[in-house]
Amino acid sequence: MAKTTHFGYREVDVEKKQGLVREVFDSVAGKYDLMNDVMSLGTHRLWKNYTIASSNVTKGDHVLDIAGGTGDLAIKFRKKVGASGKVILSDINNSMLDEGRRNLINHGIIDVEFVQANAEMLPFEDNTFDCVSIAFGLRNVTNKDIALQQMYRILKKGGTLLVLEFSKVENEMLEKIYDLYSFNLIPKFGEFFANDEDSYQYLAESIRKHPDQETLKAMVLDAGFGFCEYHNLTGGIVALHKAIKT
Repeated sequence: MAKTTHFGYREVDVEKKQGLVREVFDSVAGKYDLMNDVMSLGTHRLWKNYTIASSNVTKGDHVLDIAGGTGDLAIKFRKKVGASGKVILSDINNSMLDEGRRNLINHGIIDVEFVQANAEMLPFEDNTFDCVSIAFGLRNVTNKDIALQQMYRILKKGGTLLVLEFSKVENEMLEKIYDLYSFNLIPKFGEFFANDEDSYQYLAESIRKHPDQETLKAMVLDAGFGFCEYHNLTGGIVALHKAIKT
């Protein structure tokens, strides 16, 4: 019997999810930054700034940004690590990597390395990075536990993992408003701005299928990390999990 997993609210064969997710991001890549601004009313930039401020990254560090997309975090990390440091932006989707390259060149940054990689099979040596980040990407990974184990493996001892992701809203009234917004307006925004309602319907659904704050914290600890804490942002619409490899 074929093993299944969720793709939004649909159940699909495990082997098919990666391809379905790739199709979504092939479709949205060209409008990704615009849609992030539209859907979050610009708040995603504040969430990412908070992530960078929480990173412990200093000059000379080596940083990997997984599912780095158009490079928002990579640009900020590049400034923090300085000329003696290194930043790698990885993404499973080549269309997103192309957008990231263009965006970084437009910001005058040409020394970030780009690697097409699956988060479940990261092509890096053990104990390589001082910091590994993944922003709004973990929920699209089929086997999250395996991906977290990979992130643990490639981090140096004392290194930091940062997982910025949509999560469980704390307040019941805010949750109702958020649900109305997500399922009624976000797909329509996708249709209007990107001519793609279905992809944004999936993105809204994928948020609801992602583990809540405590469940994800437990998964991070199970992956081997000795410490993990999370901070809710915008009432829990988003949470930042920060873990240390001890």
